[in-house]
Amino acid sequence: MASFLIIDDHPLFREALGNAVRLALPEARILEAMSIEDALEILSAEQGIDLALLDLSLPDATGFSGFLRLRETYPRLPVAIVSSEEDQHVVREALALGAAGYLPKSTSKRELAQSIEGVLSGSVSVPRDFVATPQRRKAETSKALEVKLRELTPQQLRVLDLLRRGYPNRQIAQELQLAESTIKAHITEILRKLGLFSRNKAIIEIGKMDLPDPRNRPYARVDRGRPQ
Repeated sequence: MASFLIIDDHPLFREALGNAVRLALPEARILEAMSIEDALEILSAEQGIDLALLDLSLPDATGFSGFLRLRETYPRLPVAIVSSEEDQHVVREALALGAAGYLPKSTSKRELAQSIEGVLSGSVSVPRDFVATPQRRKAETSKALEVKLRELTPQQLRVLDLLRRGYPNRQIAQELQLAESTIKAHITEILRKLGLFSRNKAIIEIGKMDLPDPRNRPYARVDRGRPQ
């Protein structure tokens, strides 16, 4: 059973978001918090939260301060932002900071449900009208991706290799003898590092390339606080 933590100070929207979660996963376990302090208290007592859904506007947080507190305290917890702010610069900043997705509050319940399912599978959910900057689109060549692949740890390279072969998360977990939740965290981090926003896009782009051999990278750079 998947577990969610909804962090929003508006009861009506917590209810609406909970309905979207249940549309995607009828048996989901849902916890609610009205502030970052509430969320941290719940997270200290509860284990196995699969995804936090965070509003940016809370009584004890402004901008990305709440998101950064969650990431600093629980770096392995996937956090998707659900906000009424739809400025593309804000979306880009959220993704650059490592958000598992950015879901506008104007999104329909069905679309929210689909986005939540995507995030749980390891994809990074973005608004339908989100586009990368023109400079970024031009830069996303095979050569640029080859450079970004050097940022992956050996374990992330193993996950990516199985991902591009079409393995589902559960089978990747079995192959690498890791928890499925760890695989989801790896995939989210891989997509962030490569600047890609879905596992399908990663499969298409990386499927054309030769991956570095993880055995030849015993001293790969490790991001502090992120899954290895």
